[in-house]
Amino acid sequence: MNPKSAKRSIEHLTRRKVPVFLWGPPGIGKSSIVAQIARERGIEFIDLRLSLLDPTDLRGIPFFNSEDNSAVWAPASFLPDGSHKEGILFLDELNTAAPMVQASAYQLILDRKIGEYTLPDGWSIVAAGNRESDRGVVFRMASPLANRFVHLEMEVSVGDWSEWAKRSGIDTSIIAFISYRPDALFAFDTKSDSKAFATPRTWEYVNEILLSAPEDDLLLPMIGGAIGEELAASFLGFRSVAGSLPDIDGILGGTVTDVPAETSALHILCTALALRISDETRAAELDNLVRYTLGLPGEFAVMIIQDLRQRNIELDYVKSWALWMRKFNTLLH
Repeated sequence: MNPKSAKRSIEHLTRRKVPVFLWGPPGIGKSSIVAQIARERGIEFIDLRLSLLDPTDLRGIPFFNSEDNSAVWAPASFLPDGSHKEGILFLDELNTAAPMVQASAYQLILDRKIGEYTLPDGWSIVAAGNRESDRGVVFRMASPLANRFVHLEMEVSVGDWSEWAKRSGIDTSIIAFISYRPDALFAFDTKSDSKAFATPRTWEYVNEILLSAPEDDLLLPMIGGAIGEELAASFLGFRSVAGSLPDIDGILGGTVTDVPAETSALHILCTALALRISDETRAAELDNLVRYTLGLPGEFAVMIIQDLRQRNIELDYVKSWALWMRKFNTLLH
């Protein structure tokens, strides 16, 4: 399922305290989605990497109680202690943990307790891991443990990622490049020995690299170190046309009518123009934008308008809207 559907499913299941296992390839945002759910609900979030734990870490360390001559298990300090009424306990990389660690998690996941410890009532459990086909170091999950979860498999979605990227301020050239090359968002080849490959996570790294403003001679090796050299060269070639783009403020102000000839430049320009429009945009600027799109190739004019309509930007009152509809209406779907 796509990230939006996975998120909605997890939201439902965590409210009912049903354990969830989220499967998916590396770098597609599994942990980010769970953290976002907790953040939006205003509840606590604890991220445990089970691959870093020993079997005794979950159960706790035994100590001698001299009052009744018994052994007592001291609960691990990293587990929820009840100080927060609600939260999500996220068990990341569960299937990369050693079998003994996975076995330690059985009781916690099903019975919500382990040793002397009991998970607070308001907390839910979500686990995540990579698939066996993803070339990660994973241990096959035992059937008794697997049967304790509702299993969801998440795949990459360019549409969902683009919406997130626009909200998160990801560089416009990255968003436009992914729109132009949807296959570049996730380019993980299980047969390749390359250490660097493109995922939503590594495109975030590319954004950070661009923000660090490295010297020109460092761009290719740095970006190549995030997404692979071949894809980095393709992205930088795509990005190089950005300098020839017309002025966006001039377009919105109605003083610029030039249209780039290169397809890659049109992708970048259309993405940038759509990003500049919001509910606060003045009617005159919106009219100038719609009028400008009349000079664009049809698919790019529709790209901008569809983006605006998806964000519920009202266009019916715009003066040039009737002209636009007469010219491009048959391309809308």
